[in-house]
Amino acid sequence: MADKDILIIENLADFEKKINRDKRSYDINMMVMPGTLEDKHKDVDPEKGIQALRRQFNLVYILLSGVHDVHLGADYRWLRPNDLVIVPENFLYASSHVRECVGYCMHFKTEFILPLLKGPLAEEFPFFDLEAEHVVNVTGEESQLIQQSFKDIIAEYERFSPEKDYLLRNYIHILLLRIREIYRPHAKRLGENATRSMKIANQFKHLVEKNFISMREVQQYAAQLHITPKHLSEAVKTATGKTPRQIISDMLLLESRVLLGSTEKTVTEIAHELHFEDQSHFHRFIKQHTGYTPIQLRKKL
Repeated sequence: MADKDILIIENLADFEKKINRDKRSYDINMMVMPGTLEDKHKDVDPEKGIQALRRQFNLVYILLSGVHDVHLGADYRWLRPNDLVIVPENFLYASSHVRECVGYCMHFKTEFILPLLKGPLAEEFPFFDLEAEHVVNVTGEESQLIQQSFKDIIAEYERFSPEKDYLLRNYIHILLLRIREIYRPHAKRLGENATRSMKIANQFKHLVEKNFISMREVQQYAAQLHITPKHLSEAVKTATGKTPRQIISDMLLLESRVLLGSTEKTVTEIAHELHFEDQSHFHRFIKQHTGYTPIQLRKKL
């Protein structure tokens, strides 16, 4: 996505401290952090969830049980048991409800596994592409395979070995290969079963993720998709239950939360960065969608 200067969680140590509220000391240069969802979510407020953010590292997790919703770019959904979630680096992410979650997760920086890659990460593992499907519900058997890979990574991470980095790198590569093996037929099925409305809605959401700051009008997106605004609105409403304008507003609101909650930029600076006419327009937008002024919202984040 654009505007990478506003990425706010630059390293894994900061993420553990700010989001998971882990007071332990971590090396700011660490490349990998695996764990269970039970451990990582134990101090997350179940009602506030995980604030809107972008990580400069990748996230992979599998939810086995519990209550968990996700905002992934312009997409929003409630997760189901055995949902596998892939969040590429720099991808806008938030969760409003996190409660009693059981599962496994891992953050890792792309450069950690570069020695094992033949090309860019998203080319070798398409599920890291920003326009890929990032949530896949796997079978029980597939879930067991993924869980075992996570267990191997966690066990290696927790033991001392002079070969630790080498072993971890290979265990992570094995996990990604397992996911690719599972992901390909799922992605193919999703594509084959997608209705025309679903395909248009997905194309629209990907365009919004890339252009929501500079493009606010439905007709602009319709023109890029070579359909009428009415056709776009009907397709998006049928596929998502939301209007195109609501989806654009959702993205703007998430981005506003990122900037208000994680930067020291003034409200005026944020309004300008998000292409609002002035601070008053930004103030009205935030108040309308949250019930709070930008200053009040910043204090709550």
